[in-house]
Amino acid sequence: MPESIAPLRISQEAKERVRLLFMAKHALWGGGMHPEDGNHAIYHHEVRTTLENLGLNLQFANSYDVLYSRPDADFVFPLLNRGGFVNSEMLIPILCNMHRIPYLGAMPFLRGLGDDKSVSKLLSSHASVPTAPWFCYRRGGPVEEQDLPPSDDGRWVIKPNASSASWAISDAHDWAGVSNAIADIHGQGHDAIVEPYLDGYDVQCAFITIDNKPVALPMLWYERENTQRLWTYYEKRDLVQNTEKAALKLFEDSELAPKITKYAEKVAREFVPFDYGRIEFRLDLSTGDINFIEINLNCNLWSEKVMAKAAGYAGLSHSDLLETLLAESWRRHALIS
Repeated sequence: MPESIAPLRISQEAKERVRLLFMAKHALWGGGMHPEDGNHAIYHHEVRTTLENLGLNLQFANSYDVLYSRPDADFVFPLLNRGGFVNSEMLIPILCNMHRIPYLGAMPFLRGLGDDKSVSKLLSSHASVPTAPWFCYRRGGPVEEQDLPPSDDGRWVIKPNASSASWAISDAHDWAGVSNAIADIHGQGHDAIVEPYLDGYDVQCAFITIDNKPVALPMLWYERENTQRLWTYYEKRDLVQNTEKAALKLFEDSELAPKITKYAEKVAREFVPFDYGRIEFRLDLSTGDINFIEINLNCNLWSEKVMAKAAGYAGLSHSDLLETLLAESWRRHALIS
């Protein structure tokens, strides 16, 4: 079994003193599924409940306007990342910086680097981490076939360059299909990234920060029945029935796991400090090929997703995980010693 990680604790004095503003789209939701966001509403309600059970000095908000003037808060816990407009993930950190209020997660510039899939691949390549070819067709820029990255089997994946949870993902087998998918994404106001389809499994490397250094949690992977099939946003949000069997399990291959860990650590170092994040690789077990896919800073903290599952294998409960993230960030921002 993986080595356990000792949770960090916050003193009762600090819990009472530090005024924590929790911001999430469904921070005021009563629980249960949301008709558009599905299980994301359950996730936000669960985090709120866990924070309440920790006995913190809490305030709640579900919109950005609470930060248009300076709130009576000492720290912000931002989960309001998908605001319905391009680059919305950077707005809360920027507003907090304006008011000089510390917050959980990476600074706006690093958030932008991580959420821009194309630029994060540039950083991965710079760190000498294997990364499959790609091209980002920026909205308003030229859309030309000469920029299409090579694909051995003639299949490409097209998605918004700053998408989350596989929103608007599709595939195509020729330039006409690729260009139509790009036009659809541009029409919705987003840049489009195009990559060759890589067969294999998604390996998930979750990190938290302790003593200003990224610490790897146990590595997980999605063991799937059909690696050729794309997962959609609606399936990930439990808005439609997913008939494919897929299990999130420990990945403990004695040869491949250490290699992927080294690659993940290289990527993580490019983004420190970020408090927590998930780095994803595509692994082809038949060839041993490993390719960086993306980094997700301020990733999903729901108990059913990778970060909390990986923390569980390290001996951290959901409550332990959130308290550890806050304790480390509060220490870094000098809210506690």
